[in-house]
Amino acid sequence: MSGTNSPEAVKKLLENMQSDLRALSLECKKKFPPVKEAAESGIIKVKTIAARNTEILAALKENSSEVVQPFLMGCGTKEPKITQLCLAAIQRLMSHEVVSETAAGNIINMLWQLMENSLEELKLLQTVLVLLTTNTVVHDEALSKAIVLCFRLHFTKDNITNNTAAATVRQVVTVVFERMVAEDERHRDVIEQPVLVQANSNRRSVSTLKPCAKDAYMLFQDLCQLVNADAPYWLVGMTEMTRTFGLELLESVLNDFPQVFLQHQEFSFLLKERVCPLVIKLFSPNIKFRQGSNTSSSPAPVEKPYFPICMRLLRVVSVLIKQFYSLLVTECEIFLSLLVKFLDADKPQWLRAVAVESIHRLCVQPQLLRSFCQSYDMKQHSTKVFRDIVNALGSFIQSLFLVPPTGNPATANQAGNNNAGGTVSAPANSGMLGIGGGVTLLPAFEYRGTWIPILTITVQGSAKATYLEMLDKVEPPTIPEGYAMSVAFHCLLDLVRGITSMIEGELGEIETECQTTSEAASSPTQSSEQPELQSTSDQMDKERANRAVWEEMVNACWCGLLAALSLLLDASTDEAATENILKAELTMAALCGRLGLVTSRDAFITAICKGSLPPHYALTVLNTTTAATLSNKSYSIQGQNVMMISPSSESHQQVVAVGQPLAVQPQGTVMLTSKNIQCMRTLLNLAHCHGAVLGTSWQLVLATLQHLVWILGLKPSSGGALKPGRAVEGPSTVLTTAVMTDLPVISNILSRLFESSQYLDDVSLHHLINALCSLSLEAMDMAYGNNKEPSLFAVAKLLETGLVNMHRIEILWRPLTGHLLEKVCQHPNSRMREWGAEALTSLIKAGLTFNHEPPLSQNQRLQLLLLNPLKEMSSINHPDIRLKQLECVLQILQSQGDNLGPGWPLVLGVMGAIRNDQGESLIRTAFQCLQLVVTDFLPTMPCTCLQIVVDVAGSFGLHNQELNISLTSIGLLWNISDYFFQRGETIEKELNKEEAAQQKQAEEKGVVLNRPFHPAPPFDCLWLCLYAKLGELCVDPRPAVRKSAGQTLFSTIGAHGTLLQHSTWHTVIWKVLFHLLDRVRESSTTADKEKIESGGGNILIHHSRDTAEKQWAETWVLTLAGVARIFNTRRYLLQPLGDFSRAWDVLLDHIQSAALSKNNEVSLAALKSFQEILQIVSPVRDSDKPETPPAVNVPVPVLIGSISGPGLNRPFVRTDSIGERLGKCSSSEPPIVTDELEDLNLWWAAWNTWYRIGSESTKPPITFDKLTFIPSQPFLTALIQIFPALYQHIKTGFNMDDLQKLGVILHSAVSVPISSDASPFILPSYTEAVLTSLQEAVLTALDVLQKAICVGPENMQIMYPAIFDQLLAFVEFSCKPPQYGQLETKHIANAKYNQIQLFAPAEWVALNYVPFAERSLEVVVDLYQKTACHKAVVNEKVLQNIIKTLRVPLSLKYSCPSESTWKLAVSSLLKVLSIGLPVARQHASSGKFDSMWPELASTFEDFLFTKSIPPDNLSIQEFQRNESIDVEVVQLISTEILPYANFIPKEFVGQIMTMLNKGSIHSQSSSFTEAEIDIRLREEFSKMCFETLLQFSFSNKVTTPQEGYISRMALSVLLKRSQDVLHRYIEDERLSGKCPLPRQQVTEIIFVLKAVSTLIDSLKKTQPENVDGNTWAQVIALYPTLVECITCSSSEVCSALKEALVPFKDFMQPPASKVQNGES
Repeated sequence: MSGTNSPEAVKKLLENMQSDLRALSLECKKKFPPVKEAAESGIIKVKTIAARNTEILAALKENSSEVVQPFLMGCGTKEPKITQLCLAAIQRLMSHEVVSETAAGNIINMLWQLMENSLEELKLLQTVLVLLTTNTVVHDEALSKAIVLCFRLHFTKDNITNNTAAATVRQVVTVVFERMVAEDERHRDVIEQPVLVQANSNRRSVSTLKPCAKDAYMLFQDLCQLVNADAPYWLVGMTEMTRTFGLELLESVLNDFPQVFLQHQEFSFLLKERVCPLVIKLFSPNIKFRQGSNTSSSPAPVEKPYFPICMRLLRVVSVLIKQFYSLLVTECEIFLSLLVKFLDADKPQWLRAVAVESIHRLCVQPQLLRSFCQSYDMKQHSTKVFRDIVNALGSFIQSLFLVPPTGNPATANQAGNNNAGGTVSAPANSGMLGIGGGVTLLPAFEYRGTWIPILTITVQGSAKATYLEMLDKVEPPTIPEGYAMSVAFHCLLDLVRGITSMIEGELGEIETECQTTSEAASSPTQSSEQPELQSTSDQMDKERANRAVWEEMVNACWCGLLAALSLLLDASTDEAATENILKAELTMAALCGRLGLVTSRDAFITAICKGSLPPHYALTVLNTTTAATLSNKSYSIQGQNVMMISPSSESHQQVVAVGQPLAVQPQGTVMLTSKNIQCMRTLLNLAHCHGAVLGTSWQLVLATLQHLVWILGLKPSSGGALKPGRAVEGPSTVLTTAVMTDLPVISNILSRLFESSQYLDDVSLHHLINALCSLSLEAMDMAYGNNKEPSLFAVAKLLETGLVNMHRIEILWRPLTGHLLEKVCQHPNSRMREWGAEALTSLIKAGLTFNHEPPLSQNQRLQLLLLNPLKEMSSINHPDIRLKQLECVLQILQSQGDNLGPGWPLVLGVMGAIRNDQGESLIRTAFQCLQLVVTDFLPTMPCTCLQIVVDVAGSFGLHNQELNISLTSIGLLWNISDYFFQRGETIEKELNKEEAAQQKQAEEKGVVLNRPFHPAPPFDCLWLCLYAKLGELCVDPRPAVRKSAGQTLFSTIGAHGTLLQHSTWHTVIWKVLFHLLDRVRESSTTADKEKIESGGGNILIHHSRDTAEKQWAETWVLTLAGVARIFNTRRYLLQPLGDFSRAWDVLLDHIQSAALSKNNEVSLAALKSFQEILQIVSPVRDSDKPETPPAVNVPVPVLIGSISGPGLNRPFVRTDSIGERLGKCSSSEPPIVTDELEDLNLWWAAWNTWYRIGSESTKPPITFDKLTFIPSQPFLTALIQIFPALYQHIKTGFNMDDLQKLGVILHSAVSVPISSDASPFILPSYTEAVLTSLQEAVLTALDVLQKAICVGPENMQIMYPAIFDQLLAFVEFSCKPPQYGQLETKHIANAKYNQIQLFAPAEWVALNYVPFAERSLEVVVDLYQKTACHKAVVNEKVLQNIIKTLRVPLSLKYSCPSESTWKLAVSSLLKVLSIGLPVARQHASSGKFDSMWPELASTFEDFLFTKSIPPDNLSIQEFQRNESIDVEVVQLISTEILPYANFIPKEFVGQIMTMLNKGSIHSQSSSFTEAEIDIRLREEFSKMCFETLLQFSFSNKVTTPQEGYISRMALSVLLKRSQDVLHRYIEDERLSGKCPLPRQQVTEIIFVLKAVSTLIDSLKKTQPENVDGNTWAQVIALYPTLVECITCSSSEVCSALKEALVPFKDFMQPPASKVQNGES
């Protein structure tokens, strides 16, 4: 109060007081002298005080009674002017606070009098006000008097006074309470012992209260009394009072000074005991009143509700609830129930309006609502007040739609003058206002024909009431249409807003607290002290309690809210209102979600979803989920049955889109309104902002969005974003421009919605994914069985979600890809599948290129996880999916190939999983990937994957869709092998490291490490896998592949085999090469012999390859040659292996089966391979191992017959590496030295094989037909040519049995006929007859043998006879070609080249045996010349055999197939005999030759007197030459045989003699013509015979009886012969008469006659003792016969006869004188 304390102010005050007193004395001078005097003394008094005191104001206050007195007296004059002056002066004093308590009392009494006289009423009020407000001196009685004074003035006749008094009263009441508050403030620090107030204590027991408080208490208590129409206790002197005013005062006190009631028990007591019962009592008319009920029906007339009181009561209630809820829990329950009742439809409209306004006041106070919920709804057996309020609002709104308003029928259609928004209410149905010709739509709700405008009544969040503020109205006001609805609508919105913001605020606090505490807990310095933990658990309890409240609040209100909001949403025709409703639903959904209240959350979401879709849209998810339990359930609100209102079909919305519903059989079209689109946006908003709390209701949201997207015709584009389709499906989709502009926005929001999924927590993300998956399943179900466009929404969005959540892809990868893989990609609808694959591959590619933390290269697990679905796609059979998969692989390789690392096996697995039946394009694409891998990525992949590359490349080789791919893949295998070779060391190191690690793991787990080709070292295993793959390709059904693979296999083993460990060769031989041979052999032997017409397309096939069998033959040839070559070139490596001999046997077995195959090509090639492996020199010994590797200086034996294998021209240059290998061997493990014995065993194995091949192949078949297989000449030749080389190795052990076996084969081989088609190729082109190469080979073989025997040890010589036998067998061929089984052959003895054309095609020809036999004979003679004396030759009767053999051609002579044969035979015989006879003579005594002589005799006989007739065309020269041959034979007899007659058996000599006898007389063939007779009679021969006979007849030196015997025998033979010839001649002469006898007979007789004369001459010359008497007798006996010939007519005969008769003169002696008896 510095203003009134300052000296200036004080001075002014004194001056003013003095002037007031002076003015007073002036006024009263005439009429009221006492007053004047008092005034004047007052002036003095004032001056005195001012002079005497320093503290002037205090002094004034002490003396204030005296100072004031003059003025009071002045007032007592009741003179207006004076009174006014006095009152002004008093007010001045008051304002300077210089009035004491006594003075104040006096002043009040004075004012009271004035009041009773109705003087200066306004001035009075002013004075009271100043008095009470400036200071606190007025108390108790005085105070009450002052207050009553004001009340009294309120009820005057003057309106202005009344109003001023009312205002003063209000201010005074406030002052009283403010004083009390101030007093409490002053005493706040003093701690008092509170005195307990007994409940039943006297209501005036206020002794404990301080003065101001006591005043306030008394005042408030009396106000209650007054309102209740009772007498006041303290405000004595009240005359009248209105209830409305009393209620207003009560309300203002309660509203302005709640702390007074809350802090002082006395006041609280008043509230409970006085105010509440009062309110309840005053409410009773409103409760009982029913509008329109017949008053007479009730016994007592019902008091009608009175608007002013009712409205004020509601205001009081609002205050009570708001401020004193905590004190008045039970009472508030009653109040709230009343409020709810006032909303009933049968209450007057104004009552419902104010009730709604009151409720609105509550709705903007969430904390209060929260308390309701805690105090009622959460207590057992208590009214669910909060729930009832919300439900009541719902019912209220529904009732407004269902019951037309009947409040003021008269004013219903008038313009409401109190209409807050000033809008004009139009007739109910129109909804339109015509303003200036245009049509404007009013914001309104419309439902089933009821149209309710929406009024702008309040700013959101504040409950500014209209009717609760109408304190001046006595009559109930007219409520404009739509007002109550609008308030109720705002109640709902504010309720939602309040609750959610409160709960979310608290939730936020708790979350931040949790975070801070959890951070504290996780800090390392955390000491585990109890208090900390205590606080956390308290916090948990608090949170639990809070959560319970929140949940209860939501559970209590959601049903009602949803029912009301859904109805409003359906009825709303205003965009802003719709927006608010949707926002409320969204907020609630989000809140329920945050609190985890699934049912309610889903219910709100369902409501929004339904709003988004056209009415009655059949979307199962909305009608079947738990969330939709509402839609067909009605619930009871206060016993009324309120149906949940489903969207009505009569929409007043602008239709913005028409589209097809998403259904299996869409019927017709559906329309979308702008409200639908608005709802859709809300839905998007909800999902966008509150995705984290949606949980399972993602399903609802997404299902709805999917349908909307479908209806709007949005289609997915790359990356999964939805874009408006260009040609939208079907003609039925119609979009207005409004929505067309919205579409990109919607599509954008949709994308953003899924982009924002990256901010969701993991659980929510899973919910989202699950929802999308189940949505996708439904879309798939729909797409089954038809090829319509499916809904791809879910798949597209799965893709989008995956792409934005790459940073935590692990958590969603499995459900995401699992769904796409197992469901979408396998769907029969191709479009669906295509998108599934698109999504899957995009995700995989994105995952691999994403910058993960840590990077993929360090996070192998993630990389494999990402690649796994790619591999899984391989199990899907749809080619389009596989194509996508492979394209993805190709892209991954191109972008990520260098850092796939551990993902390689999966990627390669994908290529390898392509099956043969999957179409060319797939295989081609996969192969493209593989080519890329082999050309670019081998160095970057882990070495452990190389084996997979090999497998995959191999598998492409086996694909038979496209030959080029197979061939190229074999090329890739070659490239791979080259890569292995170049990077060998690195690969080997890496593999060994890996192997060691795996080994260790395996040991830890206690399992055996299992990999192919174990235990070879890993690098070798890699090679082996490569070989094995090529091996598989070598038996592919297609010849080209086989050929290529075979060449590659053998090339790579040849070129790179040196890299292998020595021990690995064992596997190569057994597991790779022999395995391959087995398979080829099996396939070849079972191959089809059907002719293949063409090789696919119109490629012609050469006749040598026109059956599968022939094609396989080529493969067999190639394989066998390859293996043989490896055995040949790598023998130094193979021999030290333990089981080389077993391998050798297997190889020989293969050679044998190939050689015996019924295919010329194969069999010949087998022999070539056989030759190849036989040209191996035994390995060099360690002792004399050369420094250079053996591959260089091993002498290779000369080939017999040129053999050119079908070699591959990849020269093997790297001899150094062989050397290294050998070096390695010798240093680490000295190779085992193979001893000679083992070597021999190998050769003998070879010999046995050779023998088996020979005997099997040449054995003639049992039956013949067109297809019988007969081995070819080249084959047989090659077979026989092998023997000499082989024999070199086995000669030491070669025995008789072996020779026998050999003989059989040679014989059979030569016997095999030649096909006439082939014969031109067998014979050389020059004209003379020659041997075939086979025959040459046979002779060579025997030659080799014979030479070997010659130089060999003694014991070998017993083999000579066998060789002779063999040769002689061949000699026999000259006359008797060999038979081949029962085969009909045409024998060509001696074909010359130009004769060959004469053969009929396809005949079998036995060719050129004569030259062969003749050559054999020459060999025999040759050999015999060398070996005649050998014991074996003698013992085995070789000579006899030769003679016996020669006898055949000799006896045939002219009948021999070839003339040369018998000539050669004769000359050979002569040669042999010239050597053999002496030997025979030597061994005469042993009898070894006994059987030879008869044979020889027969031979001579057969030859010299052959039965064959010479050919007619034989020339004379020829005949003479032949005769000379006969002569030679006789000469031989005369020189070599007869002289040694004593060593020769008698019979033989006899036979010879007889023969000579026969020859000595002409024996001519009867066929000669007369002209030739002279020559044709073998005169020379006869002569020779005769001479020989004669020679031995008179051998004059008979040394032995044997010799004498010969000559005797010769003579008698000769004479007998002569006698015979002569007799026959005589006979013939006689018979022939005049005809001359044949020339030859004449010749013969002449010859005989000459012989007789010669004989007689000879006999004469012989010593008589040598001539036997018999002989003479025989000679003489001839004489008569000779005499008879004299008659002969031939002159030649006569002259001969003359010569013959002359010698007989010597016998003409006289007869002997005595004849001895017995002699003749």
